[in-house]
Amino acid sequence: MSEPRVAVIIPTYNQADYLGECIASVIGQSAGDWQMIVVNNFSDDHTESVVAEFDDPRIRLVNFHNNGIIAASRNLGAAETQNPWIAFLDSDDTWHPDKLAKCLEAAADNDVIGHGLRMIRDGEIRRLHPSGPAARASFRRMLFEGGCLTPSASLIRREIFERAGGFCEAPKMRTAEDYDFWLRLAFAGARFAFLDDFLTDYRLHDTNASSSITTHMDATLQIVEHHYRNLERPSVFDALRRRRRRAFVYHGAARNSLRAGNSVEAKDFSWASLKAYPFLPRAYVNFALALMKQMIP
Repeated sequence: MSEPRVAVIIPTYNQADYLGECIASVIGQSAGDWQMIVVNNFSDDHTESVVAEFDDPRIRLVNFHNNGIIAASRNLGAAETQNPWIAFLDSDDTWHPDKLAKCLEAAADNDVIGHGLRMIRDGEIRRLHPSGPAARASFRRMLFEGGCLTPSASLIRREIFERAGGFCEAPKMRTAEDYDFWLRLAFAGARFAFLDDFLTDYRLHDTNASSSITTHMDATLQIVEHHYRNLERPSVFDALRRRRRRAFVYHGAARNSLRAGNSVEAKDFSWASLKAYPFLPRAYVNFALALMKQMIP
């Protein structure tokens, strides 16, 4: 009997209250040509009983200590399977019923298929987040402009996944390993395609926010520096684009610090953004807002 076309990899840790809905969204796919690996980071909730409730031979649970590195769980799940296509799904997200069918329809001449997702909080759609477009999915543009895909909203050919080396498991990449992964796929020559459909519901809640603004900022900066070295003969304009990209990373950290009510960090990150690239008006706005918040008791 041949392998199903798609391996669905679901890493999870203490999200049993969401996991059942996540698994059910895969079982409800109009394309049933899949197998599922739930990679459980030894949760101390009722995760195992949630998985056991689904009496489906296509579903398998693997317990694995990932030491806080979700990339390790994703790589293990991929290594446990041999299916020609891989789809990652975070355990607090869900798929629409035709997600796999529509992605597989676009798979023939492509290596990575992305699509949009709906940002959901408390059952309400807060934002529609498209992936792509295809013009953005080049190594150079993602390096200088940021990523344009999401793991739970993509389908990836195993051959290109393995050629790119999977997800980087280095602790210094934690919280930004997805961005590194898309860059390495592009550098490996992946062919990207994007659907206009919004086929994933991404659940917004406190536990899926980046645990540390500084950790995420530092990881992203390291990824930019690492991949910048892969450019062949970078020009003077590339050096400016690199500085601008670094400024945007600092700016993002400043904006998130303001939202978190940390005006001291926001001011420091805004100043770092301006030093990296002084032609970013938004950084001046963040800097002024941070100063105002510090002066107002």
